[in-house]
Amino acid sequence: MAFSRRSSLLSALCAGTILGVTGGVAAAADLPTTKAPPAPPPTWWSTVTVNGEIDAGIMGNPDSPGSGLNWGRVFDQTANEPMLNSGILTIQRATSTTDYDVGFVLQANFGTDARFLHYLNEGEFWINSKYQLALVEAYLQVHTPWITPGGIDWKIGQWPTLEGVESFTDPSANLFYSHSYIFNYPEPFDDFGVLAITHINPTVDIYTGISTGNQTTLPAYTGDNNSAPAFEGGVGLNKLFNGAVTVMASTHIGPENPFFQANTPLTGNNAANSALVFENDLNATWTVTDKLTAIGEVNYTKNDLTGASTYGAVGYASWQTPYDWLKINGRAEVFRDNGNAAGGGTYVCAFPGNFDWVNAIHGYPNGEYCGPPTTYFEFTAGLNITPTLPASIPFLKTLIFRPEVRYDTSLNGTTPFNVPNNSTIGTKSDMVTIGGDVILKF
Repeated sequence: MAFSRRSSLLSALCAGTILGVTGGVAAAADLPTTKAPPAPPPTWWSTVTVNGEIDAGIMGNPDSPGSGLNWGRVFDQTANEPMLNSGILTIQRATSTTDYDVGFVLQANFGTDARFLHYLNEGEFWINSKYQLALVEAYLQVHTPWITPGGIDWKIGQWPTLEGVESFTDPSANLFYSHSYIFNYPEPFDDFGVLAITHINPTVDIYTGISTGNQTTLPAYTGDNNSAPAFEGGVGLNKLFNGAVTVMASTHIGPENPFFQANTPLTGNNAANSALVFENDLNATWTVTDKLTAIGEVNYTKNDLTGASTYGAVGYASWQTPYDWLKINGRAEVFRDNGNAAGGGTYVCAFPGNFDWVNAIHGYPNGEYCGPPTTYFEFTAGLNITPTLPASIPFLKTLIFRPEVRYDTSLNGTTPFNVPNNSTIGTKSDMVTIGGDVILKF
């Protein structure tokens, strides 16, 4: 149709009719015009999106520890064995930023990561396997144009906490397959409650929330490991220094210790509802150039009940090479796990059993074992390889390969690494791991 219309216009031009040369023929300005009617506004349901992501990898350990575990790791704790870490399905609808609107996020995760992402009382004991199913996100998202020009965004339900720069909801958002000590141990993962994000102006966001606690729901002693709420909040600074820098300061404060006392008869812990755990995080991202990004993070955590505390700092650098498909990344971290005055109660632990992580949060007996007070150092170097995909695979949006090599060591002479079989005590002061993963996004 487009070709035939163009041909008729060319014929008319040649005959002079459009210019009005021939008598009795309308001039161009008098020709009737047609205008397509405006497209109808999208319906609420038409803006719902469905996305999938698969993350599978292997973390090789030349020491081949008898325990089968890479010490100081959570999501990649299994040594020398390929893993389907995550099969993620996300259904969501974003909200308007200018008017009243309601959206939602639902995300389920199946794989070896799921056993560390459960909310209590949400099927955490259904599957006795390394491969489990967890509902990671399930919240209503509401925008209200109140108080400030940017309004307030609300999250109601279960949502990821504010602390940290690494992600478990989107593996492709991370530079590496392995995670930092700060991400694995002192930082909370999930909250169940209400979070308000007040957009003071384009630069300042204020976060204020209340939750039942880290990876807990309701009611007490089943979905919550105590009966006291926690506070989650912080300040976000956006577009500083001509848009090159963003800063996030956040804190999670509340009674997080379980009512039941792990690995003892199920006696009640009277301090569970009063002894506070302080989890504080500050991170900043600097877009140095359009090719180079630097990220820094510092963290401090203290448990008033056990007396245990941690502090640390981690830095990341990512360089986009002249090749669009290749990034070169580095990470360096120092992390101090103090333990308590008696030398125990440390944060860096191993969870060999399928239910050890959730049993520890419940306060139930479990196979968790922890290392001595240690100052850890780790350095990780890796690549992000994102090849161009053929048009013949339209359903596959992104393919990423993330090979890495990592070195971990104790700076104070302890030997937490290379735990033998049937033991809970390490034999080496350092560890090398070589591995990586592949991510498919649909």
